[in-house]
Amino acid sequence: MAEKKISSDIKISEIPESYQRYLDVIYEISKTKRGGWVSNKEIAENLNVEPASVSGMLDKLKKRKLVIWEPRRAIRLTDKGKNYALELSEIHSLLRKFFEKVLNIQNPELVEKITCEIEHHITPKVKNSLNDFLTNYQE
Repeated sequence: MAEKKISSDIKISEIPESYQRYLDVIYEISKTKRGGWVSNKEIAENLNVEPASVSGMLDKLKKRKLVIWEPRRAIRLTDKGKNYALELSEIHSLLRKFFEKVLNIQNPELVEKITCEIEHHITPKVKNSLNDFLTNYQE
């Protein structure tokens, strides 16, 4: 299954890394849910934070029109929020390929840890360069 291509005007650096982490987690959980609705508890457990912290962040994400949410209700990404999450997912995939195929790192936990730490700092130009490199490398 091909991943949906992201609009090139999405710039991860436009939103703080803490917001990105929430969007990423909401997106990953939502993929397993009918309708894409996620609970505050699921987010809190996934990020290992208190539900009250999640509520505070959800309020910030809602103000930026990245989630649909009301207190004590399920959460869902808006199209804008989903585009940021998809961009992060695409960057994550490219980085994982780079570490596994190019650098030949065989430890899946290490690859995941490094990828998660770096993905939030990749600019569109770096993403495009990495994509071009991996495409040429695989040929």
